[in-house]
Amino acid sequence: TIRTKDFEKEARLWPNYSTDYKPLIEFAKDSSILFVATNIPRRYASLVHKKGFEGIDELSEEAKATIAPTPITYDPEVECYKAMLEMSGMGGHVNENFPKAQAIKDATMAYFILQNWEQGQTFIHYNGSYHSDNFQGIVWYLKQENPDLNILTITTVEQDELDKLDEESVGTADYIVCVNSNMTKTY
Repeated sequence: TIRTKDFEKEARLWPNYSTDYKPLIEFAKDSSILFVATNIPRRYASLVHKKGFEGIDELSEEAKATIAPTPITYDPEVECYKAMLEMSGMGGHVNENFPKAQAIKDATMAYFILQNWEQGQTFIHYNGSYHSDNFQGIVWYLKQENPDLNILTITTVEQDELDKLDEESVGTADYIVCVNSNMTKTY
């Protein structure tokens, strides 16, 4: 319903939008395929980082409609969130709410995936690897809601040598695309 030039002017697009996202959006548009933005607005994830999940209570009902319903299920023992707390020595921006801000992103993406998926349908979700590596993040939230979902994950890893997958990457996803460390990056 919005013209491409208006969307690109009004949205806060990432620097790699034109190379990494726009082709997907154009393909979906040209093919009449539903394309769903599942992300939480950045300002609300930032609010959770500052105030915890309680910060969501300050939002209007209209704002809350862009977030997974509260209360948000959160398990600080999920390894990806636990690891974030262990990063506290890396610059001081990590506090107990830091992994909660990541969790609200994951919970919101999972929520909107489920809102737009129908039984028997394939739903392809593009996300950064941290949101689904090791079958955590979004995958964990999806499985909390529907343990019977058939979910396959794909991740990309960088290595200097491509003849054998590095041990630490084994098992991070169902499919692992291994690329050379000096490959051109768009982000």
